[in-house]
Parts: sequence; C-alpha cells; structure tokens
Amino acid sequence: MNLEFFYYIFVGILGVCVGSFLNCAIYRLETKKTLKGRSFCPKCKKQLEWWDLVPVFSFLVLKGKCRNCKKKISWQYPIVETLTAVIFLLIFSTQGELVSVWNFLNLGFWFYVASVLIVIFVYDFKHYEIPDKVLFPAIAITFLYDLFLTGNISNFLLAGLIGFVFFFSIFFVSKGNWMGFGDVKFAILMGLLLGVSNILLALFLAFFFGAIIGIILMMFEKKGFKSEIPFGPFLVFGTFLALFWGPEIINWYFNLII
Repeated sequence: MNLEFFYYIFVGILGVCVGSFLNCAIYRLETKKTLKGRSFCPKCKKQLEWWDLVPVFSFLVLKGKCRNCKKKISWQYPIVETLTAVIFLLIFSTQGELVSVWNFLNLGFWFYVASVLIVIFVYDFKHYEIPDKVLFPAIAITFLYDLFLTGNISNFLLAGLIGFVFFFSIFFVSKGNWMGFGDVKFAILMGLLLGVSNILLALFLAFFFGAIIGIILMMFEKKGFKSEIPFGPFLVFGTFLALFWGPEIINWYFNLII
C-alpha cells in the first residue's frame, strides 16, 4: 500500500470527526449555547462519555438511542458525519497534493468551506434560516483567500455581485415572500467561491432541483403553492456540484445542444 492510501484513510477519519463537531455546532446554534463544555444528550442532558461520541460507530452500537435515557438519537448525526467524510475525500482527491505550505493551506481552506456549507444546509433545512454567525466569517475568509491566493479577485467579486443583485431583486420584488434575505447574503459567498461561470451553473442547478423537489412534494400533497420551502439547501447542493464538477457539467451541456 502506498502513502496516498493512508492519506485517504486519514482524511476520511478527519471528515467523520469534523462532522461530529459540526453536529455539535448546529445543536448549539439552535439552542444559543457556546461551543464550550462537554457534549451531552439533548433529551436527558446527561454528559456523554468518550465511547458515546465515536462518530457513526457509537450510533450503530447504541442502535440510535441514548445509553442513559433510551430516547432516539436523530439520524442527522451519522448522516452529517458520513457526508462530511465523503465531501472531504472528494476535496482531497482534487486538492490533495501536500507538497508545499500553499497546498496545505489550500486544502484547509476548502475543508473549512465544506464545513460551513454543511452547517448552512442542515440549519436552513431545519429552521428556514441561514445563521449569520457562520455565514459572515465565511464570506470574510473567502474574500481574503480570493484576494491573496487566487490572483483573480475581480472574477470572484463580479460573481458575488451577480449573485447578490439577482437574489436581492427577487427579494425586493416579492417583498421577501419568494426569497429570504439569508439567501441574498449567501449568494455573495457563492460568488466568491465559484467565480462567474460556475455561479451561473450553481444557480441554475439550485433552481432546477428546487423545482423538481417542490413539484414532487406537491404531488404527494406535502406542500402547496403557498408553502414555504427552504432554498438554502438547494443553493448549497448547487454550489457543491459546481465546485466538484462545474466544467464537466458545462461541457456536457454544450455537447448536448450543439
């Protein structure tokens, strides 16, 4: 086995551990608590031991129930942990040349971005809100990354402006009925991450999949025309697709229509 295999094992383990931390961060954002202090069961409030906190494994061993109160543990926990590991591995497969300090910092930045996007996805899905405490630092850090490390800040600033103006127009015209202002702010982050060509793709994919899910929900009478559906998760999904496979999707589309 070569060294690269062990790198992938390490990144996978790092991913599930970060995913466990993200679950904790999401819960404490929900309950307005700080990240300080020991982890505890949300139901009975008993402090958890280390063997209760092994990502994914503890959930399976405990059969999805708290060891103390036997109340069910949300499937959010193993799903977020597993998803974070998968996304970290995808990032490493495209950004994983650890041959310089720059490569290491670049990899760390994209791990951070992925973590932010996962938190936004889950939080908005559950609460119809994108938390500023997560979004604003991500915008600032991504701006600095673009400014000092990409060498093409104008492209990302233009993309952020396009995203902001597009969503703000929808927000303004609908008086907030069609689009929340959190989505308007999130569009800035999308632009700074993706650049002009990829943000257009990400927005198209977000609206495309949002429309499909909306139609399916109405077909099964889960939602009506006036029902509220959080759009942040679709924006995050579109962002990930554009990040990982943007050029391939664009090339496939143009080959399809030409």
